[in-house]
Amino acid sequence: MHIGVCGAGYLGTVVASCLADFGTSVTCFDENVATVSPLARGEIPYYERNLPEIVRRNVRAGRLTHSTDIESFARRATVIFLAPDSVERVENLAARLGAIAREGLLLVASPVAVGTATRIEAALRNAGSHLTVVSHPMFLTDGCAVEDFNWPDRILLGTSSVAAVQTIKEIYRPLVMRGVPVIVTNHETAELARASATAFYATKISFINELAALCEHVQADAVDLALALGLDKKIAPRCLQPGAAYGGPFAEAQLESLAQLARESGTDLKILGAAREVNRAQSDCMAAKVAQTLGSLHGKQVGVLGLAFKPNTNSIAGSSSVMLVRSLTERGTVVRAYDPAAIPAAMRELEDSVLFCENAYTTADAADALVVCTGWPEFRALDFDRIRKLLRRPVIIDTKNLLDCQRLRSMGFQYVGMGRS
Repeated sequence: MHIGVCGAGYLGTVVASCLADFGTSVTCFDENVATVSPLARGEIPYYERNLPEIVRRNVRAGRLTHSTDIESFARRATVIFLAPDSVERVENLAARLGAIAREGLLLVASPVAVGTATRIEAALRNAGSHLTVVSHPMFLTDGCAVEDFNWPDRILLGTSSVAAVQTIKEIYRPLVMRGVPVIVTNHETAELARASATAFYATKISFINELAALCEHVQADAVDLALALGLDKKIAPRCLQPGAAYGGPFAEAQLESLAQLARESGTDLKILGAAREVNRAQSDCMAAKVAQTLGSLHGKQVGVLGLAFKPNTNSIAGSSSVMLVRSLTERGTVVRAYDPAAIPAAMRELEDSVLFCENAYTTADAADALVVCTGWPEFRALDFDRIRKLLRRPVIIDTKNLLDCQRLRSMGFQYVGMGRS
């Protein structure tokens, strides 16, 4: 069996390299030569934990190859994962692949809107193609995508084909043998599950952030509260940590797609709408916290640690850190910023409005406050004696509750967390 992965962006690269790591022969296709050429050399243009090693290992072994020729790609593959980062390309790519590969499996892995796979299936049938279309949403998270692929909570398939399910189980044999559940349903349910999962995460994050604001008014501790709630087996701890807003390259698009589907269906998703409103307001809440701590923002100098939307990725899509930086600069604050991986992306987004620094210490130098915006583990290991001497005022605002507040306060810092007194 030879597997093809259509799309050499973030999603396609993760899928192709991890499948190749199972020992399978995989070709990753993209028409953009500038995208494919570095990958063919084993070079990754973005930061994702563990991914570069997997790509290089499988390129060297010959299991992972790359192509810009859609004809040879489609004719060789018996199973094709449709995984472009841009979901607008999915239906067009499916039509082109169907015109070449008349038989086999076409797995729609990109997070598409409900109804997409059914439209693709109808279009292929009308064109005389016998490709079997399977909805196969991926539940991958930036920063831990490799772990999510290799240790998934479930494998979700939207299809009525028993043969397709058996073939896909064979592809995922290392996972199936480990006991990963395989859920088989129809296209619409599989597509809706991906957006619904994102909406539920968003609701949990927004819920705990609202409770964190309440904690600050009643002298409660939001971190302990989240622990107490998360240990309830009906709730679970994931996405229940107070802090900044949720983000990510697909999150807002998926939530808008779900909201649009509800509007078209005459359904009012009030909880989803409220969660999105809470999330949008979170950057203003963080800016207000900085202003309250410093007395004002105009003319102040603030150091920001972390620009990626979460640790272990260089993506700033939907980043609450970037939203906070914008909010601060609009209010006359001079911002110095550092991130271990996301500075090139942030430079393109923020341009000259921010002074980008080479490390955390130059970020803290002469700043009125240091704001921790992304939970990179290395920020816990900083030399805080040195940080305190560099800061103009020993103020740390921790939007992720990442640091040891008691230790920092004992060192003379004014520590401000989220939902903590």
